[in-house]
Amino acid sequence: MKIGALAKQIGLSVQTIRFYEQEGLVSVPQRTEGNYRLYDAESLRQLGFIKQCRNLGLTLDEIRELIRYQTTPDEACGEINRIIDAHVQEVDSRITEFTALRGQLNALRIQCNTNRVVKDCGILHALTKVEQ
Repeated sequence: MKIGALAKQIGLSVQTIRFYEQEGLVSVPQRTEGNYRLYDAESLRQLGFIKQCRNLGLTLDEIRELIRYQTTPDEACGEINRIIDAHVQEVDSRITEFTALRGQLNALRIQCNTNRVVKDCGILHALTKVEQ
């Protein structure tokens, strides 16, 4: 299938597919005599894997490692577990940061709890204060 049909089927843009090819995450497809890329079921599988990894927030380097491990199916998967464990820790850290950010935004919102004119807006005044 051509790249447009593949993009539609997998739910990625043509540019994203080309980017993954350039990054070496997807096998280079065969080409027609007219120089169109031709993708097969393996390309669809590879892109599905990458898309799922990206949906989980994995980096391209992490995905590259996971793809490398797929080529050694009899190897122990401890390193794969390590990659996912490290990613879980990163997500936990981001959750903590977002929770703190939410608290800061809620505290800021309390600064202007009524309809005021801009010059009296408590939020803008609070954001303008310089901490010493």
